[in-house]
Amino acid sequence: MSKIFNSPSKYIQGPDELAKLGGYVDPLGTKALVINTPSGVKRVGAKVEAGFAEAKAAPVYEDFNGECSENEVNRLVEVAKANGCDVVVGIGGGKTLDTAKATAYFMGCPVVICPTIASSDAPCSALSVLYTDDGQFDRYLFLPANPNIVLMDTTVIAASPVRLTVSGMGDALATYFEAQATHDADGATCAGGKGGLAALQLARLCYDTLMEDGVKAKVALEAGALTPAVEHIIEANTLLSGIGFESSGLAAAHAIHNGLTLLPECHGMYHGEKVAFGTLAQLVLANASTEQLEEVLGFCIEVGLPVTLGELGVEEVTREKAMIVAKAACAPDDTMGNMPFDVTPEMVADAILGADALGHYYLD
Repeated sequence: MSKIFNSPSKYIQGPDELAKLGGYVDPLGTKALVINTPSGVKRVGAKVEAGFAEAKAAPVYEDFNGECSENEVNRLVEVAKANGCDVVVGIGGGKTLDTAKATAYFMGCPVVICPTIASSDAPCSALSVLYTDDGQFDRYLFLPANPNIVLMDTTVIAASPVRLTVSGMGDALATYFEAQATHDADGATCAGGKGGLAALQLARLCYDTLMEDGVKAKVALEAGALTPAVEHIIEANTLLSGIGFESSGLAAAHAIHNGLTLLPECHGMYHGEKVAFGTLAQLVLANASTEQLEEVLGFCIEVGLPVTLGELGVEEVTREKAMIVAKAACAPDDTMGNMPFDVTPEMVADAILGADALGHYYLD
């Protein structure tokens, strides 16, 4: 199987980059469908409008209805066609961006992705997650190409709730461990081939950046400061983790995350918070060294990522609940198969309970 390396065509990061948005759109088209939420318009609308003030490309602004569903994508495609749009711009969080990517795919036109938070590695990927209109998971829409541009305005992102960026660190925390597991298992990547050395090294750089700058970035964000550490973490959460997961592969951590979504108690937690616990469980499953476990546990505790099921909202921890998560995580169509050894639901349940116990031990 071929080695495949996926990345956005252009990645741009820096303070106030949204104020230059129109100039970045100009080479891609003449009229842009700009998708944003009403709350996002209040937050960054003036900056976005200023970004198009001197651009040749004309913006057509349209509110996102809140759910990345097939019906919403179809509605936006019709809006784009009716207005003669030939490029799509998505501004906001994950579902807005996934909707923009899907809309551009069905339009057959370029897409510009502008995250206003750094809570996951999804912006750079050639993937949209579709839901039903009432918010239930529907399907993955695998796209033939990554976004044409990913634009990170670090001034806007630094002003977002700190918990969101910390959640992004939790998502990024899994990147290296899952990449290495997939590499060791000679498993398949999300890009559809085998992982190469470049993506694996970027996944390692993602982890090293978290260890070096994660705590510094959280403290700076809590003080309202945009420091070099914050810039590094935004890049790690988005670009390094995005390339790392898509071109190297996912394994136990994200499979366990998917299982945790079956526990109603966990529904109030962010994606990256559940992935962080899934990473700890993957390390227990693989019998990682005490030194490695302590480094990951210490990092999670310092930045405020959950290390116990209780911190994920599970008040009563039982083997039955762990088995619900474990059975889902071991589903044939999930990514547990990228672990470099055979895994059973019983092994995963034990790893979940073991990770929870370790979390309590180090918290105490």
